[in-house]
Amino acid sequence: MNEPIEKERGSFMEIFVRNKPYTGPVQAVVLDWAGTAVDYGCMGPVAVFIEAFHRLGIEVTAAEARLPMGLMKKDHVRAMFRMPTVVAHWERVHGSSPEEKDVEAVYDYVQPLMVSTILRYADPIPGLLDATAQWRARGVKIGSCTGYTLAMMQPLLHEVRKRGYSPDSLVCPSDVPAGRPYPWMCYQNAINLQVYPLEAMVKIGDTVSDIQEGLNAGMWTIGVSRTGNELGLTEAEVARLEPAVLKARLESIRDRLQAAGAHYVVEGIWDCPAVVEEINERLARGERP
Repeated sequence: MNEPIEKERGSFMEIFVRNKPYTGPVQAVVLDWAGTAVDYGCMGPVAVFIEAFHRLGIEVTAAEARLPMGLMKKDHVRAMFRMPTVVAHWERVHGSSPEEKDVEAVYDYVQPLMVSTILRYADPIPGLLDATAQWRARGVKIGSCTGYTLAMMQPLLHEVRKRGYSPDSLVCPSDVPAGRPYPWMCYQNAINLQVYPLEAMVKIGDTVSDIQEGLNAGMWTIGVSRTGNELGLTEAEVARLEPAVLKARLESIRDRLQAAGAHYVVEGIWDCPAVVEEINERLARGERP
């Protein structure tokens, strides 16, 4: 039995029962942070994981550090400890297979390093401020979620606000039962922003786990290829790539994100307002994610 949901709007009460497709516009976007909104190339977290393992005698590669990107940071460490190369190196150095206590040992370094390191990577990605201004002008709310804990995010949030970016909602894995690919951070953003239904929201991120999170929440999803973890290069490094090499790498990233279920894949946040307008047209026709 459908129970009516009472929602106060201004001076009257609207009784809403969900019994037909949503045909209104996008009401909110939920942006990832590193590689999507700030930190072109998602460089900060990679440096932290490499250094944290180094302090325990383990030399991991940037590729190994990047593979689980998007997960809650302790889950990220756990995922690295499932990599055969990392396990073999740990066994050679420490004489035993890694256990949960070893996850904690690495994470004890990750936490303070993350707070100090990611502040050096707080510059908004080109196009972010223009995109958010366009959305706000159209009444679209700006949510955000991340693999960082709240303790890691608070200094970064303070810094990026000074540089012009201030989302309407911030949700961290430490605020909900579990991080990506579970949908809880997206759900909490919907609650914070008071947006319903979930197909009126768009999740934007640069990792497979971002896409999985958005899909699990019932949202439209946009993957970002050029500025994120999958390419893993700074803006200057991207500019130095041969055009044919860059094109091939971006196509490969697009294929991976689409295989994960992304509804759209773009190069950067600057492309997303136009995609949101296309989603508006699909919603108007009664389409759902």
